[in-house]
This record gives sequence, C-alpha cells and structure tokens, in this order.
Amino acid sequence: MPEGIHGVEGLSGPRNGVDLSAWLELMPYARRIGVSALSDPEGESLLFRLEPRPGNVGNIMLPALHGGVVAAFMETAATLELMLATREPRLPKVVDVSVDYLRTARLVPTHARCSLLREGRRLANVTVSAWQKEETAPVATARLHFVLGDLGNDPA
Repeated sequence: MPEGIHGVEGLSGPRNGVDLSAWLELMPYARRIGVSALSDPEGESLLFRLEPRPGNVGNIMLPALHGGVVAAFMETAATLELMLATREPRLPKVVDVSVDYLRTARLVPTHARCSLLREGRRLANVTVSAWQKEETAPVATARLHFVLGDLGNDPA
C-alpha cells in the first residue's frame, strides 16, 4: 500500500478528534525529521514541535538545524493546519512558499504556530512562526499559498 493521504476517506478521521498523529504517520518526511502536533493550550489552533535530531543538522560546527528542515517543518505545519481548518476535506497543494530565516535554529526543540489568513474556494493563505526558547523570538517565519482542489476531480 502506498504511503501518504489519498482521497477524502484519508482526511475524515482526524478532523473530528483532532488526532494528527494519524496524519503524521502517513507523511514519511514528517516522521523522518520528527514533527509532532498537539492542541494549542493558548488558542484554537495547533502547536507543532520539531524534535532535535542529529540528522536534521546543517551546520555541525554550531550545531544548527538545516534551513531546509526548518522550511519543511513549517510547510508541514501549515499544510496540516489548513487541512484541519478547511470547511470541507481537501488536500492542499503548495503554490508558493516564502521563508524568512531570522535567527540560527539550534539543535533544541523547535515549535511552530500557524495562522490561516484566508480560505477561499480555490486558494488559501497561511503564515507560520517557528521559535525555540521564546515565541517572541522566532527563528523563522513563513508565508504559504495553497491551491485547494476538488478531490473528486483532481487533475494532478
């Protein structure tokens, strides 16, 4: 059986119980880099966590997380947040990602919080802020644009 989320039936389970571990288990790269999610105690959204794994290091001298891992973590967080927040089950496809690296991301737990700015009929915009020790000192921020297609008539 191929890995990944395929069709509406793969989206229906976690939406009700907000158990994203089922979705994360279907995402090999999220498992590889150590992404987890839980309900945000400060709001209605989710709080994402990236575990400090030696395989995620880009600069071994500091050590610091690879920028691509930080970007992938934020993209995963934005995608999952959007999948949970959409009015109907749809698989979003990334159109554009813009990442601002603000500080060195050390090899410590990294957290992220997303904000769904807009969900239209075909497009959605999400922002992500990733931090390590203090949320007021983000290591990176991202803006993502997604296409929201009809799963029944998906051209790709």
